[in-house]
Amino acid sequence: MFNHNSKNQESSNFWISYADLMSGLLFVFILLIGSIMVKSSTLRNILKDKESILNQQEEVLDEQSDDLIDLSQNIAVKNDEISKLRNLLAKRESSLEATNRDSIISKESLKLRSDEINRLNQLLLAQNTKIDKYSNHILILQNLTQEQNSTINSKESKLDEYKNKVLLLSNSLTEQKESLKLNEDKLLKLAQALDSKETRYDKLLETLQAQKAKIKSLTGIKLKVIAELKSSLGNKINIDKKSGSLRLASNILFDKGSAQLKDEAKSELRKNFIKYADTLISNPNIKEHLDKIIIEGHTDSDGSYLYNLDLSQKRAFAVMHYLLTLDYIKRHNIKEKLVASGRSYLDSIKVNGVEDKEASRRIEVKFRLKNEDAMYEIERILDAN
Repeated sequence: MFNHNSKNQESSNFWISYADLMSGLLFVFILLIGSIMVKSSTLRNILKDKESILNQQEEVLDEQSDDLIDLSQNIAVKNDEISKLRNLLAKRESSLEATNRDSIISKESLKLRSDEINRLNQLLLAQNTKIDKYSNHILILQNLTQEQNSTINSKESKLDEYKNKVLLLSNSLTEQKESLKLNEDKLLKLAQALDSKETRYDKLLETLQAQKAKIKSLTGIKLKVIAELKSSLGNKINIDKKSGSLRLASNILFDKGSAQLKDEAKSELRKNFIKYADTLISNPNIKEHLDKIIIEGHTDSDGSYLYNLDLSQKRAFAVMHYLLTLDYIKRHNIKEKLVASGRSYLDSIKVNGVEDKEASRRIEVKFRLKNEDAMYEIERILDAN
């Protein structure tokens, strides 16, 4: 009983699926028929359009055939006209042949006449050349006469000028003779006055030369002092050749960036300073003109100007402070002659245009004479005069 129902159910499912399949196929068939109908309608429309285009082309061809017929008729008419023109050309050719015969005869006559004309032209050319030669000679003669006339006129004008100048010169000579007589009297008086002035001038020169010798002797004192310093100190102490200053390296006296004088450097400083100052003071000729003993501090260009100026001043003051404690200063009474100053890096030492920083860091002890600048200025003026 149960199996029988299952078979019926399977058979019903089969028919249902079969019916679905057939309905799907029918739907596809309907779609194909619809698409075929659409394509056929579009093809019909395309064919109708092509037919209308062909009809239009046939009408155009008919029109062109009518035009061809008209053209053929026109061509036939033109052929008749061409034949008529050919006949006319034949007649004209015959007439041209006759005219050519006549022109040949006229050419022969023209050749004869042209030969005669050429002969006449040659004769005319020969005569024209002769005329040109004669005209050139005439022009040259005219130019020569004009030049001679101009030179004669210029010479006459120059002669007139010379005559006028001679008259003026004769007048001026008479005037000069009269003025010379007056000038001779004046010159005699001037010569007498010059003789008296020359004697005065010689006396002035003698006094000036004596004063110049005195001033040079005073200005030469500095050179004598420098020579004395070199001979007395020798190579033991570094003496500048131009200024005669005593140079002491800063790295011996001070630590880097410090203005505190080293204890181990004091004895060397004392010994060098006493030798230097003693050379200046022991000579009475030098001591008489000695104005100041200057202690200068110098630095290199590392750092700012104000920093180096402060450092150089402090180092110069430190050296001066130490020197003032020496008995030598008190014994020779040179306290008032000591001066200290800082120069920063203004007077740095350069070798071949490059700063020598180690040599620039130094202490210099130098001397200054009384009225030193004035004496040099007077000597410069006297030498210039």
